[in-house]
Parts: sequence; C-alpha cells; structure tokens
Amino acid sequence: MEDKFLVSFWPHIYDKDSISRIMWTVFLCLILSGIAGVYFFGLHALLLIFVAIITALTTEGLIQYFRKKRITILDGSAALTGLLVVYNLPPQVPFWIPIVGSFFAIAFVKQAFGGLGRNIFNPALSARVFLLLAWPKYMTTFVAPAGSVDALTSATPLTLFKESNIGLSQMGLSYWDLFLGRRPGCIGEVAIIWLLLGAAILLFLRIITWHIPFSYILVLAGLSWMFDKNGLFKGDILFCLMSGGVILGVFFMATDYVTSPLTKRGKIIFGAGCGLLTFIIRRFSGYPEGVSFSILIMNAFVPLIDRYLKPRIYGKK
Repeated sequence: MEDKFLVSFWPHIYDKDSISRIMWTVFLCLILSGIAGVYFFGLHALLLIFVAIITALTTEGLIQYFRKKRITILDGSAALTGLLVVYNLPPQVPFWIPIVGSFFAIAFVKQAFGGLGRNIFNPALSARVFLLLAWPKYMTTFVAPAGSVDALTSATPLTLFKESNIGLSQMGLSYWDLFLGRRPGCIGEVAIIWLLLGAAILLFLRIITWHIPFSYILVLAGLSWMFDKNGLFKGDILFCLMSGGVILGVFFMATDYVTSPLTKRGKIIFGAGCGLLTFIIRRFSGYPEGVSFSILIMNAFVPLIDRYLKPRIYGKK
C-alpha cells in the first residue's frame, strides 16, 4: 500500500512571522535613531543613509539577476543591511564610503555565501571592520553634534577615555548627553533613548529574546566595573554602556537570526562571549571600541555552539 502520510525533516514550527515582516519591523524600529542622527549631524547624514540603502538594494538585485535567482530586494533584508552599515559610519564620511561598505556587505559577506540565511558573519559589521582596516582615517574621525564644544570635534568619549583617562565632566558631557545622543559618534549609535525604544518594541513583539542582550550587557558591565583603569571596582557602568556602539550592537546586530545561536543556552554563551571580548578589546587593545570585532569573532563560534548545545533528541537517553 502506498504511503499517504509523509513527514519531512525538522523544523515543524509554524509561525505567522515571515522574513519580510521581521526585517521591516527591525528596520522601522531603527528609524527613530536615524532621525536623531540626522538631527544631530545634519543633511549629509541623511544623504549617506539613502546612498547606503540604495547601494545595498541595487547590489542584491543585480547579483540575484545575474545568478538567475528570484529577486528578493523587497523582503527588507538588503535595506536593513544598508541601514546598519551606514549607522556604523561617522557622519562626515564621503559618499563612496557607504557605497563601498554596502557593496561589500551584500556581495562578499551575504551573496558570496549563497544569500540570506547562509552567511557566516554579520554583513553590516563585516563591512564596518573592512572599512576601518582599509580607510582608518575616515572611520576614526568624528564630528560633534550641533551645539557641542569644539574640543570634541574629532574624538568620541571612548577614545578620550582610553587615550587620556578623563571623565565625562572633563569632556564637557553628562549622562543625559550620552542618553539623548549629544556626543560625537557614528550616525546610528549615539541616540541611546531611541535605540532602547526600538529594542523594547522588538522584545515585546518577541522578534528578539532577552538572552543575548542580557548576557552581553551583564558580562561587559560587570568586567568594566571590576577591572577599570583606575582600580578595582571603580568602573563607570553607565559610561561603558552608553558611550560607544554597545546598545546598537547588542540589540540589533548580535541578535541577528542567521549569525547567532539557535538555542537559549547557546544565545547566553554567545552574548557572554561578546561581552568578554568587547571588554578585552576596549581595555587592552589599541582600539577604543570592540563591539564589531567581538560579535564577528563570536559569529565564527556559532556552528560549534549549536553543535554542542543542540537539544536532546526525543526519546534518546
């Protein structure tokens, strides 16, 4: 008798969410941060955002066309990649920087591995590190937001702290300035208040879970407090979390579905590893920021984490 009941391989999970819905939801949750970046840094930042997104969409569409694959530029993944690329750029870079960055992210990090769902590393962070290593002058020169003091036109708070070991008051800043985004930095990372609002929406909608952000922030904040340059248990936790790209990286890039672990235990280990590496890079390396490098390094360990922490097969002792 011919079999009528066929069971395919896992997963057997049905959910109303789709790739397009998830990607565009994350994109919209990042919009307010971009608006704040344009408000603080001017029209040039807005043009950079458009250039990066258009380049990402065009690159993906052309590659899929020449590969004779279905063109999926409307699913939101390419637009989100372009947005995250430009959010990791200083606001005064020339237009060719986001063009090169978005092209590299889509062509070499995403499509070269087969497209969405097959890339090993986060495309936007890979592009940021590529640009940082190739053109460090453009990627490490920052401008102050409108109304800030001239002394901060070329250095972020993290850079000033690492090189001169000075506090917020000596920088002419306050925690409120860091929270609202009134400081030098990348376009999409400065406005902590809007990033947290977007992250809260993603958590509420269960598009992301608490496991990676919680473990990342807990480890980074704890180590930064315990092993500060000024002595044991003297670290400034709020400065550590709000002065760089931690919030953008923790909630919007470390939680990337493709490049993060599948299991809850794996996500916690992944986040903790990112927090540890971020602290080590910030504290002991020549770079003031370590978010991008730490997430990319942990991306490489995701297959191992998933392999050794996969759930027990039902019925297996």
